[in-house]
Amino acid sequence: MPGNMLSKGEVFVIDTDAASREQLSTALQQSAYNVICFADGASLLSEAKARMPACVLLEMPPDRSGLDVLKRLREENCMAPVLVTAANGSIAMAVDAIRSGAADFIEKPFRTRDIVDRIGAAIDEFAQPGSNRQRWLPGCEPLSAREGDVLEHLAAGLTNKEIARRMHLSARTVEGYRAGILRKAGAKNVTDLLRRIFGQGSSAQD
Repeated sequence: MPGNMLSKGEVFVIDTDAASREQLSTALQQSAYNVICFADGASLLSEAKARMPACVLLEMPPDRSGLDVLKRLREENCMAPVLVTAANGSIAMAVDAIRSGAADFIEKPFRTRDIVDRIGAAIDEFAQPGSNRQRWLPGCEPLSAREGDVLEHLAAGLTNKEIARRMHLSARTVEGYRAGILRKAGAKNVTDLLRRIFGQGSSAQD
């Protein structure tokens, strides 16, 4: 870490690619984070019992075992934001990751600088009062705070990419949140969703 710079906290990293791990560690350390890399989910879970990281960067392998790690972290009350990375990530995988507690879902390949920025944004949001609030739709499952924010942007007519830029998320993550909101509301598309929420008079764009 650069001399005399106060640490912003520890970031736990699981990534099977050694070069990617090295790049992430260097970039995060230059940005004043302490980095601990793990070879597998079991070792990360063991360490998480002893100390709370500021953030977790979790690679999702093809067998999707990362979802189990994510769920275990939440079950064991490790509430730090978790960013999931994956090669060949699908909307379905993004939805599953977000439903299991991920703060962001980022497809590989990615730019290391983007990851560092996303980690900073996730940590900052987690520190905000009310970050664990939930919102309700009439007759539906409650929306998470992130889903509520995405819904507000959808209602304002923003596209997935515009929402992603505003919320410092990947477009795939926004797609995942959007799909989750539609599922909870039982809506076919965004126009149908907004009509249900705001009444028949809405002229929202899908």
